[in-house]
Amino acid sequence: MSLMNWFDDKRKFGGLIGAFIEKATKGYIFSEKEKYIEIDTTKGLWTRCENCENMLYVRFLRQNKRICEECGYHLQMSSTERIELLVDYGTWYPMDEDMTAQDILKFSDEDSYKNRIAFYQKRTGLTDAIQTGIGKLNGFPIALAVMDFQFMGGSMGSVVGEKITRLIEYATLKKIPLIIVCSSGGARMQEGTLSLMQMAKISSVLQIYQSRKKLLYIAILTYPTTGGVTASFGMLGDIIIAEPKAYIAFAGKRVIEQTLRQKIPDGFQVAESLFDHGLLDLIVPRNLLKGVLSEIFELYDCAPRKEHNDYFFR
Repeated sequence: MSLMNWFDDKRKFGGLIGAFIEKATKGYIFSEKEKYIEIDTTKGLWTRCENCENMLYVRFLRQNKRICEECGYHLQMSSTERIELLVDYGTWYPMDEDMTAQDILKFSDEDSYKNRIAFYQKRTGLTDAIQTGIGKLNGFPIALAVMDFQFMGGSMGSVVGEKITRLIEYATLKKIPLIIVCSSGGARMQEGTLSLMQMAKISSVLQIYQSRKKLLYIAILTYPTTGGVTASFGMLGDIIIAEPKAYIAFAGKRVIEQTLRQKIPDGFQVAESLFDHGLLDLIVPRNLLKGVLSEIFELYDCAPRKEHNDYFFR
C-alpha cells in the first residue's frame, strides 16, 4: 500500500477511529465566550470534564490517558505524561534541561517576569514551557519536543525556541525523525521581539532538516495551538496530526470578527473543521497515537529514497 492510499483510508475514519471520533465530536461547538484556562488536574481526587461536565476520578483518568470515559473529550496532559505516552519505557534521554529564561527586557506588569518564571518553575517542576530529548517509539529512534501549557500557557520564548532549534540540529546530524507536540498560546509577550525571532530561527533549521536533508518531521497539534506556534513550526510538518476537538488558530474568533467585520461560524477553528478544509492530514485519538506514528515510520522506512537509507538506526 502506498503512503497516499494509506492516508485516503485513514481519511474515511473507518472502524475504531471512526466510531471514536463520531462519539467524541457529537454536538460539540466552541462557545464564543470560551477562554484559555490553565487547568492543573494533577492534584485532588476528582476533576470535571470540560465538555460534558461529568465528574472524573483522577486516578482512572490518568490510566485512561486523560480521556473522558463518558464523552471521549481529551483533557489537557502535562508534557511528562505525553512523553510517557509516546516514548518506550527506559529510552528517554532529555536535552538542555538546565536552560532557563533571562529577563533581558526587565519586563514587569502585575508582577515581574523574573518572579513569574520562578512561580511556574516551582509549580510545574520544569525550567520552561517545553521538554526536549531523544528516545524510541516502538523501537524507532526519534527526536521529541513536547510543549507544556501549564507553564505560562505554553508560551514560546527564547528558551523554547533555542531548545527546539538544538533538537532539530541534533536530529539532522543523526538523521532521525522529529516529532513536536504543540500546545501553546503563542509567543511570550514578556520577551517582546525576542520571542517573535524564534519563529524564523526554528523555521530556518526546519528548512535544512526537511528540504535539504529530506528527513521526516511530524507536527502534533493539541488543545490549544495558537499564535506564533501555529504560524511557524506548528504548520510546517511533513505530516500534521491533531487530537480530536483541538483548538487550532492564529488569532481568536473575536479578533478575526473585529478585523473582518463579519460573523464567523462557531467551531471553525476546531480540528475537525480544519481537517475538512484540508489543513490537517489526520485526526488521531490519543490512545491510538503511538500506534499510528509507528505505522507512519514503517511506511517511510520502506519508501524508496535516493539517500539516507540509514534513516533508522537500531
